Formats: sequence, structure tokens, C-alpha cells
Amino acid sequence: MKTLYDSDVNLNEIKSKNIAVIGYGSQGHAHANNLRDSEVKEVRVGLRENSKSKEKAQKAGFTVMTPSQACQWAEVVVLLAPDEKQPQIFEDEIKQHINNKALVFAHGLCIHFKLISPPENTDVFMAAPKGPGHTVRDQYIKGFGVPTLIAVQQNASGKARELALAYAAAIGGGKAGIIETTFREECETDLFGEQAVLCGGLVELVRAGYDTLVEAGYSEEMAYFECLHEVKLIVDLMYEGGIGNMFYSISNTAEYGAYTSGPRLITEQTRAEMKRILTDIQSGEFTKKWMAENARPQDEYNDPSHFLAMRKKHASHNIEEVGKKLREMMPWIAKKALVDKQKN
Repeated sequence: MKTLYDSDVNLNEIKSKNIAVIGYGSQGHAHANNLRDSEVKEVRVGLRENSKSKEKAQKAGFTVMTPSQACQWAEVVVLLAPDEKQPQIFEDEIKQHINNKALVFAHGLCIHFKLISPPENTDVFMAAPKGPGHTVRDQYIKGFGVPTLIAVQQNASGKARELALAYAAAIGGGKAGIIETTFREECETDLFGEQAVLCGGLVELVRAGYDTLVEAGYSEEMAYFECLHEVKLIVDLMYEGGIGNMFYSISNTAEYGAYTSGPRLITEQTRAEMKRILTDIQSGEFTKKWMAENARPQDEYNDPSHFLAMRKKHASHNIEEVGKKLREMMPWIAKKALVDKQKN
């Protein structure tokens, strides 16, 4: 893949635009603030009247409008509301105002699986930083950036690629590297990575390890340190220099144990299940289930299969309470926290 940087981009392609950022969550707050600090002509935030993020956006100095008002005003509309809410927001408040403008996404789900169908006279592109919004903002403030994927789905104006590159650079991607991909590739690989490894696989592995030690009679504190706390130490080594760098840095005992025990956990059955997860993603089955889940009445949360019920169950796991107490012994963690729920 070819990688582009700030020197390859004409930032003026985006700096002259009025941009409406719809949503002010993790990605929304980062994009809006980074765009403004990159001296884009004007950035406003579109939120529904009852949005919990309205006060945060106003405190950050943004003009807050309804999504419909913001889309009427803007030349570029960035849809950064949660995936499951995007189709309804698009139909109700964006579709009638997006003709001959640009519509931007940070994830390919709604376009790739045709949950949203923009008019043909609209530029449609993606700028997807490979990191949470809190990291995107933090790195920008420090003068760095996060590698950012771009993809063009519709090029009505003939300049969608140039606009996508400039947008990615304006949110900081040009300092780390901008990589071209497709909506399909970004969407399917992102969903798979989240489900099979980063969020689904890792979390289940951590909890299972913790439970195994506690059930065997070891202290909760020791189980937390060994199965959750030290994950960061290992991941940081891999993040810094790959898996080989991690093995180089740990003890021979740990390395030998990894070679002999790892395959006992990740078996051919596990790999087969990963392939089934990928198939569900590629076929659209996962997206179909996720959208159906969001259409269910919220008062069904007592059903253990409901998203909110699963969230509540996971939040109540003993590892959360033990971790909270132990982290109070390590104040440096809070001092370096990327997430401040009062601001982002």
C-alpha cells in the first residue's frame, strides 16, 4: 500500500470549507477539534436537542445546531454518530440537504452494507484514523498523528480523493501516514479485528484467566495483576516493535511457555470459529443482527441476550471492582488517562 504524508497533500482543499461534524463522541470530538486547530474555515457540531454531548461541545467553543440545520449550512458533512444511529439520522436530517456536497464517514459499515444510500451527486469518502478518538486528539495536541485510512465511494465532484486526503491531513493523519483502501476492506477487517481479537477475544481471554486463578484459590489481586494489568506491558512491546520485540524482551521461561501453551488455547477449532466470525461479517449477517438488536425495545434489557443486559453483566464482573481498588494504588495511571468523560 502506498503511504502519503502532509507533503503530498494540499490542505487548502479542506481549509476553505464549512464543515459540520454530526456527533460529538470519541471520534466526533477529535475530528471537530483537530479540524478547527488546522484552521479549517469553520467547524460546527450537529446534535439532537436531547444529546448528552451538547454541553461538552458548547464548552469546547463550538456552535451547536441540530443535524438538519448543520447540514443545510455545511459544505462537508461528517457523520460520526454511532453506527447504529446513522441510517435514521441520515434519512431524517441529512439526505435532503446533502446534494452536491461531501459526506464523510470514519467507518465503512453503513455504506458498505447499504444501510445508507447517498444521492449520486454527492461525494462520499472515508477518513478513518487507526485509533480511538481520544488518541487521535491527544497525538494531534502533541504535534503527531495517527495513521489514517481513506477511501472514496463516490466521486461526484471529480475531486473527492483530494478532499479526502486534505481532510485526513487536517485531523493529523498526514504526520503519521495516510493509506488508501476501500470501504469494504476497512469495514470487514475492522469488524473482524474487534470481534475476534481486540475486544471480543482479548476480553474473554483476560476474564477466563482471571476466573481460572480465582477459582483455583489464588487471590483476586494476584489474578488481576497477572491477567489484566500486565497486558499493557506485553502489548506495548508488540506495539513498539512487533511480536519478535516482545519475545526478545521477556524471560526465556515466559517465551518457552508462550510457544508451548499458546497453541493449546488457539486450536484449530478456534481458528475455524474465527473463519465463521469472518463469514458472518462478510455476508452481512452480523450487521443485520446488530441493526435488529437496536430496533428492539429498550425495556427488554432483562433478556440476557439484549445488548444492554450483556453490557450490565460484563460491568458487574468481579474483575472490575478489584481493578478499581488496585488502580487507586497507582495514581500515575489516572494522570496519563486519555479518556476524560467530562470532556470527551
